[in-house]
Amino acid sequence: MSLDLSRRLVAEGLGTGFLVAAVVGSGIMAERLTTDMALALLANTVPTGAILVVLITILGPVSGAHFNPAVSLVFALRGALSAREAGLYVLVQVLGGIAGTLLAHAMFGLPLLQVSETVRTGGGQWFSEAVAAFGLVATILAGLRFERSAVPWLVGLYITAAYWFTASTSFANPAVAIARSLTDTFSGIRPLDLPGFILAQLAGALIALALMSWLLRGATAGALPNPSGQIK
Repeated sequence: MSLDLSRRLVAEGLGTGFLVAAVVGSGIMAERLTTDMALALLANTVPTGAILVVLITILGPVSGAHFNPAVSLVFALRGALSAREAGLYVLVQVLGGIAGTLLAHAMFGLPLLQVSETVRTGGGQWFSEAVAAFGLVATILAGLRFERSAVPWLVGLYITAAYWFTASTSFANPAVAIARSLTDTFSGIRPLDLPGFILAQLAGALIALALMSWLLRGATAGALPNPSGQIK
């Protein structure tokens, strides 16, 4: 039975807020503890993957644990959300993400209001974001089809890996990107660079939806191919 919309919206805002607080806060902590960029990135990566496992596990049964406008768009196109619901999901995700940035700043005694000066732009960065969002949506859709209970771990592990194999460190989330534009710390991104990131993220998500809708059609959990290539 679906919970009422107000509780789902609170779950989406709360989850996105804690996700961003983990991303920004762990980045600030990393900057304070080390000057080694590789170690700082690792210190930023592990908390992000870990908090995703926690948040999706505890809030997934409430709202679906999207925490990401690109994911909500995909589910709206699949008919799981109405246009109104999807719009409200996106709104609270963005607001929750901004609140998460402010929360991280407050915890570390930084000015609450900041604008990032970190340059993240160029074809490689945009393509990386398309790849990151594609992989995230593909992971979610396949996980829901074959191993629903594993989705929190699948998403957390995917993002942990994508931090390191994408040139952009895998934002893969328009709400998180917007929130990160408001912190001039390790995880920031210039507001000027947001449009390229967001367009790439949405494009990657839509491509994943199209491909996975075809690829997963008729496939069921536990099915293995026989020598003729047919699913059995």
